[in-house]
Amino acid sequence: MPLARSHIRRTSEAYLTRHPHERDSLAGPTSLLDGADDPADRATLPGHVTCSAAVIDHERRVLHIGHRGTGLLLAPGGHMEGDRTLLAAALREVCEETGLGPGDLCLTPQFLGAPIDIDVHDVDANPAKSESAHQHFDFLFVFYLVPEQHPQLALRDEEVAGARWFDFADVRSRTLRAKLLDALDQGLDGRPQPVNASALIHDGHGRYLLHLRDQRQGIWAPGTFALLGGGRTREDASLEATLRRDSGRKHPGLR
Repeated sequence: MPLARSHIRRTSEAYLTRHPHERDSLAGPTSLLDGADDPADRATLPGHVTCSAAVIDHERRVLHIGHRGTGLLLAPGGHMEGDRTLLAAALREVCEETGLGPGDLCLTPQFLGAPIDIDVHDVDANPAKSESAHQHFDFLFVFYLVPEQHPQLALRDEEVAGARWFDFADVRSRTLRAKLLDALDQGLDGRPQPVNASALIHDGHGRYLLHLRDQRQGIWAPGTFALLGGGRTREDASLEATLRRDSGRKHPGLR
């Protein structure tokens, strides 16, 4: 199932609300969303959407992989492959290319599921794949590495030639480097923190309150009964605020 165009548009507009000065430089991906072709299909030219992941360890360093095709050190990432969301594509790509598991990574309180950067870069023609020169509109998301001790990487040999960790100031992408350094003031320190909260509510007789989750794309466990609660938003001052907001929205009597 193709990634919903509306999801890409919402994500782009939310990003441009935070970075209005980038609207002109992102005219390419914006116009792509108004075209007839699938913006996430690698066959869409002269450009298409891709996703990458900036993985930050406890020492505030960012994972880079050696890309065999270009010889460059890059954040793990690549093309869409039937992913439900842009964030899911970034997570899949970093796991496939490095061997890290989803449990080794978590979202950051500063960015949550929003991209830290949307980078437009040129890609050379690749006759071996019958690809002409084009552009990638790369949505880049941030993850913290959860374990203090680095898990052993299992690099995808056919695409990846080695891996290195760089301090923020040495990150290879100029735009990502600038945004990471700016985020230091927001507390982007590489230390994982919870970004979800749930409430365990019982009636004193062994029964617990659950609610039926929406059948909606992009949410965890849709259509199942679960505890009240949800994910933190950028507006929540604390996880308690997350819990009160989410539980109160679903059950006003619990505000």
